[in-house]
Amino acid sequence: MFTDGACSGNPGPGGYGVILRYGDSEKTISQGFKSTTNNRMELLAVIVGLEAIKWKNADIEIYSDSTYVVNAVTKGWLERWVLTGFKGKANVDLWERYLQCAQGHNLRYIWVKGHAGHPENERCDRMAVAAYKSDNLLEDA
Repeated sequence: MFTDGACSGNPGPGGYGVILRYGDSEKTISQGFKSTTNNRMELLAVIVGLEAIKWKNADIEIYSDSTYVVNAVTKGWLERWVLTGFKGKANVDLWERYLQCAQGHNLRYIWVKGHAGHPENERCDRMAVAAYKSDNLLEDA
C-alpha cells in the first residue's frame, strides 16, 4: 500500500491518495476535504487503505512519506499515547480508528522521502492534490 496526504495551508483544503496493490491488481482511492491538516490526511490515507482491505490477518507493507505516521507506529509513540489516554494529543479520533482497522494485520511501515521521485508516492501526491482541488470536498470531523 502506498499513501500520501496533502494540504494547501495547514489547516486548509486537503486530501489523500492511496494505491493498493496485490499482484497484478491495483485499486486507487482519493478524497478531498474543505478544511483539514496535513497530518490528518497522511493518517487518514493509511486508515482508508487498511479499511479497503477485506481479508483478515494480512501482511501489508505501507509506504508513506509521513514521519508523523511512520514514527508514531514504529517508535512506540502510539503505544504510549494509548497508555496515557491520548492526553494532549491531536487526531485522537483518527488514531482510535487506525487501531481498529490495523488490528490483526501484520503491518510493515516503510518511510519514503516525499517529493523525491518515488513513483507511487508521487502518484499518491498527485491524487491527493487533485482530490482537494475537486468540487467533491467533504467536511473533516
